Amino acid sequence: MNETAPFAPILTRAADAETTADPSSVMTLFADSDATGGGLTSYRSSFAKGAVGAPAHFHTRASEMFFVLGGSLQVLVGEELTVLEEGDFLLVPPHTPHAFAAAPGAAADVLFVFTPGMARFDYLRLLGRVMRGEASPEEIKASSERYDNHYVDSPVWRAALAER
Repeated sequence: MNETAPFAPILTRAADAETTADPSSVMTLFADSDATGGGLTSYRSSFAKGAVGAPAHFHTRASEMFFVLGGSLQVLVGEELTVLEEGDFLLVPPHTPHAFAAAPGAAADVLFVFTPGMARFDYLRLLGRVMRGEASPEEIKASSERYDNHYVDSPVWRAALAER
C-alpha cells in the first residue's frame, strides 16, 4: 500500500492562485507535491483556440489525469488520437506515451492531476519562460529526469499537428 506523508488541508482560492502563462495558455497552480505529502499535484490549463499543449512524452512515476472543464482537447494515448469534450475524464498510467493540444478550431480548459504527486510547478514556470523566449528549450530537455517528462517521437502526433 502506498502511503503519503500527512499534510494539512489545502484551499487555493482562485484570486490567490499563482498563474504562469505563455502565448497560448494560462496555467493556474493549485497544489504541488510538497504541499500534499507527495499525494498529488494539480493545476488548471486554459488553452487558447488551436493551442499546442505538450508534445509526445511519458512519465515513469505518476499517472496523469485530465478532466475537461470546457472546450475540446485533442489527445494522443499510445498511438491513438481522440478528442475529449467538456466533462470527459482520461487517466494515463505511467510509461504510456501521450500528448495533448486544444482540438482543432477549439479552446480547452483542463484540470490536471498527477498522482503520486510530482514537483511540477517549477517545470510549468520553466515551460512558460521557454514559450515566452525567456529561457532556452535546452533547459526543458536537460530537466527530463528532474520533472519525469520523457519526450518521445510520435509520427501519429506529428501528423495530427501538421493537419492543423
